[in-house]
Amino acid sequence: MIGSGIFLLPATLAIYGSISLIGWLCSSVGALLLALVFRNLGQLQPEALGGPYAYARNALGDFVGFAVAWGYWVSIWCTNAAIAVACVGYLGVFFPFIIESNVASASCGLALIWLFTGVNALGLRQVVWVQRMTTVLKVIPLLLIGFVGVWFVRLEFLLAPPVFEGSLWEAITATTTLSLFAFLGLESASIASSKIKNPAKTMGRASLFGTGFTVFTYILCSIVIMGVLPPEALANSTAPFADAAEVFWGVSSKYIIAATAVMATLGALNGWILIQGQLPLAAASDRLFPAVFGRTNRHDAPIYGIALSSVLASAVLFLKYSESLVDKFTFMMTLSTLSALIPYLLSAVSLLVMIRSLRNERKVAKGITALLSMIFCVWVIFGCGLDVIVYGSILLLTGLMLYAAKTFYRKTS
Repeated sequence: MIGSGIFLLPATLAIYGSISLIGWLCSSVGALLLALVFRNLGQLQPEALGGPYAYARNALGDFVGFAVAWGYWVSIWCTNAAIAVACVGYLGVFFPFIIESNVASASCGLALIWLFTGVNALGLRQVVWVQRMTTVLKVIPLLLIGFVGVWFVRLEFLLAPPVFEGSLWEAITATTTLSLFAFLGLESASIASSKIKNPAKTMGRASLFGTGFTVFTYILCSIVIMGVLPPEALANSTAPFADAAEVFWGVSSKYIIAATAVMATLGALNGWILIQGQLPLAAASDRLFPAVFGRTNRHDAPIYGIALSSVLASAVLFLKYSESLVDKFTFMMTLSTLSALIPYLLSAVSLLVMIRSLRNERKVAKGITALLSMIFCVWVIFGCGLDVIVYGSILLLTGLMLYAAKTFYRKTS
C-alpha cells in the first residue's frame, strides 16, 4: 500500500484545503471495512488463488469472476503507470531536466516499468528481496517525518480554505476518492494465498494490521505535509515530502527524503508488477483468461502476463505524456481506483453470499461489514467523475465483449 499514493497525493489534494483531511478519514474507514471483508473471505476460503477474482468466481460464477479479474487487472496496470509517474517526480529532485520535459518524464517512467518487469521475470525470490529492502527504507523515514514534522505544523496552513469551487459534499467525495488510491493493495495478501503459510490466519492479519498501520502513517504524514508547506507551494510541488523535509531539516534532508520516496515507489512498482502477473495466471488456470497468461518461464514467473500488462501500462503513460506530472498522476490514479472498486464491490457481495450457511451470531457482523463496504464502494464509484467513469466503462465493456466472444466460440466449435 505505501508507495506512490502518499508521496504525491498531498499535492493533488492541495486545492481542497483542510477538507482533504475529512476525505482521508472517510477513505481510511472504507479501507478498514474492505480489509475486514478480505479477512473474512480469507478465513472462509484460505486456499483460493487470485484473491478478489477467486472469491467472486466461487460465490457468483464464471461471468462475475471474469468481470472482477478483468477490472482488477486493468486497475493494476493503471496503478503501475501512476506509480512510475510519482517516482519520476521525486527523481526530478536529483535530475531536474526529467520533470522539465514531458518527453523525458514519460521516457523515464517507461524505463522504470520495464526495469521491474525484468526483475519479476527472474522469479519470486528476487521480488521478495527487493520488497524487504524497500519496505524498511520507506517506512522509517515516513514515520520520522510524521513525528518530527508535527512540531512544525502551522495551523494557518493546515486549516487553509479550499480553492475548490464545488460544494462541501463534492469536495469530501472527491478527496475520499483520490485518497483511496493510496490504500489500493489492501487485498494483495489474498492474491497469492496458496503460497502463504497458514493463509486463514496470516492473510487476514496481514490485511487488517497492515491497513491499520497504513491508516496511522497516512493521516500523520498528511497533517504534517499540509501544515508545513503553504497551500500554493504544495499544489505545485512534484515532491511534497522532500519539500517539507527541507523546511525543518534543511536543504540536505530534501535529497534524503526524495531518495526515500524513490525507494518507496520503486518497491510499490515491483510489488504491483508481481500482482499483474499472478492475477491473470489464476484466471488463466481456470480458463477464463487466454492460456498465454498461464505460461511461465524457467524461474516459474508468468512472463507473458507480466510483459503484456507492462505494455498496457506503458501505453497509458505514453498517451498522457503531454500533461503535467500532477495531472498525469491524478488521471491514472482515479482510473485505477475506479477499476479496483468493481472487484472490491463484488468481493463484498461474495461475502454476503458465502455467509448464508453460517450460524446467525457469526453471520450478522460479517453481513454488516459487507453491506457497509458495498455502500462505500458505490459512493466512491460515483465520486470518480464522469470522464473517468466513461474511460473505465469502455475498458470494462471491452473485457466483457471478449468474454462473450470466447463463450460464443466455445459453444459453436
